[in-house]
Amino acid sequence: MNNPHELVPFLELKLYVDKQVPDLTSFSSPRLFSTHLPFVSLPKSVLESGCKLVYLCRDPRDSFVSLWHFTNKLRPQSHGTSSSLEEVFDKFCRGVSLCGPFWDHILHYWKESLSNPERIFFLKYEDMKEHPQLHLRRLAEFIGCPFSPEEETKGLVDDILGLCSFDNLSKLKVNVDGKLSSGEENKAFFRRGEVGDWKNYLTAEMVDQLDKIGEEKFHGSGLKL
Repeated sequence: MNNPHELVPFLELKLYVDKQVPDLTSFSSPRLFSTHLPFVSLPKSVLESGCKLVYLCRDPRDSFVSLWHFTNKLRPQSHGTSSSLEEVFDKFCRGVSLCGPFWDHILHYWKESLSNPERIFFLKYEDMKEHPQLHLRRLAEFIGCPFSPEEETKGLVDDILGLCSFDNLSKLKVNVDGKLSSGEENKAFFRRGEVGDWKNYLTAEMVDQLDKIGEEKFHGSGLKL
């Protein structure tokens, strides 16, 4: 059994890291890859390939809290104590993040999804959590594999949701005890998976600052998180 990150490898963290040139013919078709790259940083080969892109974004407040926990889990002990919430928050608001400025990252994919809805499927984490069946069906249709009436009758939608649920994946032995080939513990990728956990960490002033940045960045775009 494998961790999801091994089954759906990252372009920049796995396949092409250290200037490697992977043999993509070793992957069965249709090939499925993941990436944290901003749209403007996607290689020309991806943009011109005709492949479909599924983009998942999340409320900036929960995204920040999740990022803070995750980076501290991966922080080498030689670097000392964990980074403070306030320190990481300041960097996050200034656009210093693992994959570039948070709001710009989302906005670029959002605009592209409006221009090319048949190419880019834009999904919000909160919507997926609230209506999982609806969005699984939408995703299936987007990739050209809609559920048949027979599959619907047999309950395949609920079966897939059960297998891919946070509760199920987080309890698998490989995700409790295993490690990625790069050394990270698999359990680092599973914390709570809930909507609204930011309320346990952020002050009213922090929330107000994030809201103001979002309003400024997304103004006129039609996007609300």
